[in-house]
Amino acid sequence: MKFHIVTLFSESFSSYLNESILARAEKNKLIDFKFYNPRDFVKPTKTQSKNKKPYLRIDDKPFGGGPGMIIQAEPILKTLTFIKSKIKSKKIKIIHLSPSGKKFTNNYAAQTAKKFDYVIIICGRYEGIDSRVKKIFKGDELSVGDYVLTGGELPALIIIDAISRQVKGVLGNNKSVEENRNSSPEFYTRPEILTFKGKKYKVPAVLVSGNHAKIEAWKAEKRLKKTKID
Repeated sequence: MKFHIVTLFSESFSSYLNESILARAEKNKLIDFKFYNPRDFVKPTKTQSKNKKPYLRIDDKPFGGGPGMIIQAEPILKTLTFIKSKIKSKKIKIIHLSPSGKKFTNNYAAQTAKKFDYVIIICGRYEGIDSRVKKIFKGDELSVGDYVLTGGELPALIIIDAISRQVKGVLGNNKSVEENRNSSPEFYTRPEILTFKGKKYKVPAVLVSGNHAKIEAWKAEKRLKKTKID
């Protein structure tokens, strides 16, 4: 699985992607990340060209009024055109991140990993991106929750992580994928009796009973209770 991320702040991804499971999966060439800054696809004006490091503006005021600034369509369109020119496969999924998009789910992650080889994620900033981008480069408009964030970088990381976990070999063992486990909402490990501030906390007796049938029944009961609460 190859991820192509369109973002103004690629450096914000490194601390997470360069650690643990995702870093190992990238090293083993199971997943791959490439980043594209839309500013790299903007030509400086004559005035800007006189400066050694011109500030390349890619946003402007929204038509119709309103607060904030909107990312212009052209830099994003040029970026996406460049990315697609480098991909020969037709198995490409384009994701437009937006607070108003449909809810991202683990099932979506699993289906994406199964059906596609390339995922292009477009991270918004400011008040958003000119809506003509998603009309020209059609894809899925996704949200990771009922809240608004400063930009699309955190949602992109969530989506990358969830999809990567579904790629065969990334976790080393397919049973590690949560939906393939016969687990429960409660987890315990050693010591069997934990003492904290003078009080003892014991592992549920059924889990150390050795009776696998009772253990599975206990887990099923806990899952059912959790589902009813949710």
